[in-house]
Amino acid sequence: MRQQQTISRAVRCTGIGLHSGRRVSLALLPAPRDAGIVFIRKDIDSGVRVDALIKNIRPALLSTVVGVDGVQIQTTEHVLAAATGLGIDNLYIEVDAPELPVMDGILEAGIATQERHRSFLKIVRPVKVSDGEKSVTIRPASLSSITYTIDYDHPMIRRQDYRYRDSPEAFVSEIAPARTFGFLREVEALWDAGLGLGGSLQNTLILSDDGLLNEDGLRFSDEFVRHKILDLIGDMALLGLPFIGEVLAVRSGHALHARLVDKILESPENWIMVSGDMVMPAGRVAQLVPTYVSSPERG
Repeated sequence: MRQQQTISRAVRCTGIGLHSGRRVSLALLPAPRDAGIVFIRKDIDSGVRVDALIKNIRPALLSTVVGVDGVQIQTTEHVLAAATGLGIDNLYIEVDAPELPVMDGILEAGIATQERHRSFLKIVRPVKVSDGEKSVTIRPASLSSITYTIDYDHPMIRRQDYRYRDSPEAFVSEIAPARTFGFLREVEALWDAGLGLGGSLQNTLILSDDGLLNEDGLRFSDEFVRHKILDLIGDMALLGLPFIGEVLAVRSGHALHARLVDKILESPENWIMVSGDMVMPAGRVAQLVPTYVSSPERG
């Protein structure tokens, strides 16, 4: 158990949207206790606020998008993973475009402890979602961990497995450096769909049919599966609070990750709320956990 945390000071940066290719300005700001992670669109007069919660997820290809009232924010998974991996519970993220940029900087902000315990969602019975050979399961465990398996018909990838045991130190050293990846043969199709316009060999691993185009090579021999874990960490942040349990993912992706979060919140008999002061039955967590809300936009 620990206290809630936010960042110590504001950090501002500019970058390029991975899919839009647009230049984006972003600010990370300290937020009060119990605020959660909140996106704020500063390019809109009203400064629309979007909570990083599963009820606000919107349909998208190759990224995680949240929105309210027709206002959306794309490619949220990487900054959510960074905040979650570092144990940051409360954060305001101001952005002046519909997509977050490829950026670093949260570590520079430092971490500040706040005067309230962090609540955790502790899994007490397994929850699983699947789609053919793809699946994600979360099951009871004393600590938080993710074991991920991918299998691509490509000589640089093939089958890769990695187990991540949650801690800020492990996130920084094992997961954060792992870059997103794509296949050269799919690039033109992505461009035609208006995606991947900001991808480059500086921020993305690009695979030809038999090799890697990035001259600097891989940061890890299993960098591909490590990045999938980064994506999953970011998507699981949409629970609205950290979990205690073991996640097993096989050939999964953003859509299935979101389905798991949905199913967890829809089945309160499978978890309890735990804080530094108490263990609370699932039936009483409505006061603390944002209620699951189905959206017509999600289908």
